[in-house]
Amino acid sequence: MNVIVCVKQIPDPALPGELDPSTNTLKREGKLILDESDSYGVEMALQLVDAAGEGEVSIVSMAADGEVSGMRTALAMGAAKGVLVSDPELAGSDALTTAKVLAAATQKIGGADLILTGTESSDGYTGTVSEQLAEVLELPSVTFAKSVAVEGGTLKVNRQTEAGYNEVECSLPAVVSVTAGVVEPRYPSFKGIMAAKSKPVDEVTAGDLGVTPVGWGGAGQQIVDVAQAPAREAGEVIEDDGEAHLKIIEHLENLKVI
Repeated sequence: MNVIVCVKQIPDPALPGELDPSTNTLKREGKLILDESDSYGVEMALQLVDAAGEGEVSIVSMAADGEVSGMRTALAMGAAKGVLVSDPELAGSDALTTAKVLAAATQKIGGADLILTGTESSDGYTGTVSEQLAEVLELPSVTFAKSVAVEGGTLKVNRQTEAGYNEVECSLPAVVSVTAGVVEPRYPSFKGIMAAKSKPVDEVTAGDLGVTPVGWGGAGQQIVDVAQAPAREAGEVIEDDGEAHLKIIEHLENLKVI
């Protein structure tokens, strides 16, 4: 079984993020890390290949400045190779353009029985790329997977819902988004970290993949303004003189809570 995992490399969420004043978008300078939500997809892919007894896991990613630090984490976990799409022209790309680029990158690798993604990135939260990717590739799409198995060429997924889960089956190849927390991602070993340094990562541009237009030119959206959230106003302090409960009730009535 050959599995491709789409991963995103993001600025470290432990550090305060900054917006580029010229574009009102998140600055992505310096070292990027593997989005934690995508580590679950990498782990699930590795487990599926292990269960199949043969095959490999490949990864694809979009990132500026040729950044591969996050991808190396996935390679250290056990992925075999990767394709990085790094192109300044991609700045400002919307979710659909991202899906088109990732689709072209997966086709460049080729031979995928399954394509895994996260449900949404930690720095974007659109939650739409997985479904758009499946549409572009004209493949079945299953979302919010809490377990994934392949039996006799059929994909079997327990799809998480608010009330429990649905049992879903479809043919392969397919695109599946993996819910965070459903598996325990392995820690890269020292041997894995050293081996990841020599694993191949093919760097390409959007033009190499034949995807146009991209960036702000291809986006169906525009960020026209960003404003600071209003400061929280100070609360009202009620001194209890024996009648405080009446003041609280009056306040809740004014708010139409009761």
